Amino acid sequence: MEKRKLNNGVEMPQEGFGVFQVSDPVLCEQTVLDAIHTGYRLIDTASSYQNEEAVGRAIRKSGVKREELFITTKAYIHQMGYENTKAAFEESLKKLGLEYLDLYLIHMPFGDYYGSWRAMEELYHQGKVRAIGVCNFLPDRLLDLCMNTETIPQINQIERHPHYQRKEDLALMKELGVQPQAWAPFAEGLKGMFTEPVFTEIAAKYGKTPAQVILRWNVQQGVIVIPKTVHKERMKENLEIWDFELDEDEMKRIEALDLGLPSMLDTRKLSEIRRVYDYLKNPVLTSL
Repeated sequence: MEKRKLNNGVEMPQEGFGVFQVSDPVLCEQTVLDAIHTGYRLIDTASSYQNEEAVGRAIRKSGVKREELFITTKAYIHQMGYENTKAAFEESLKKLGLEYLDLYLIHMPFGDYYGSWRAMEELYHQGKVRAIGVCNFLPDRLLDLCMNTETIPQINQIERHPHYQRKEDLALMKELGVQPQAWAPFAEGLKGMFTEPVFTEIAAKYGKTPAQVILRWNVQQGVIVIPKTVHKERMKENLEIWDFELDEDEMKRIEALDLGLPSMLDTRKLSEIRRVYDYLKNPVLTSL
């Protein structure tokens, strides 16, 4: 497993495990336990996923030393603002049963996230969290935040997959020193992702699966990935991407698949903004 060094020197596993939509507490606990025992050391959750307590139980039962794990959680829209985020952080820490976090993120670019960022900077300087960052920030909002704060985010976690490659976003993050991290690296299989001839052909060449080729494509560009599954065999499969490398022609063939549009979340679309706010009234886990 390779690691990426963040702009503050902290090293982060380049592949992790996400628990979005795994809301059942028993299933979530067992899934995270399976993931850790399979070899994952980066676990990504969020307050809005409603499973932090189950994640915490799995961490304690795993038998793996705390310092060997990299735990991420996030503050949602209703937790934005200086005081709200400080309280949300402590609540997440309590639910997870941890003394510190490795990464704390602003989940959405809405609400008083500037107030939240000030709170997160304090938590960071107090040593309660090793790295801080944002999610779903488009280039304009990311640049604006970076130009008006003391601490440059260590991470921007974004929807990023072969159908939505986001070259402009990645170029800006490289310029600013912000590490890109891809959620939904498979776009949940939407728009025929797993049956693309490019992936099936490349996969056959290396004796891999289309999913492994997609993950390899991402990490080969320096992006951190957090695939999710509740199946142990797929957990293992998703980790087996470090023994092959795509060549330049294969990378270009995948580049040609870019549709330039999100498959999961469009934070500039009014209906999507309403949807992420409506989640607060009816917290049914959709694509957050």
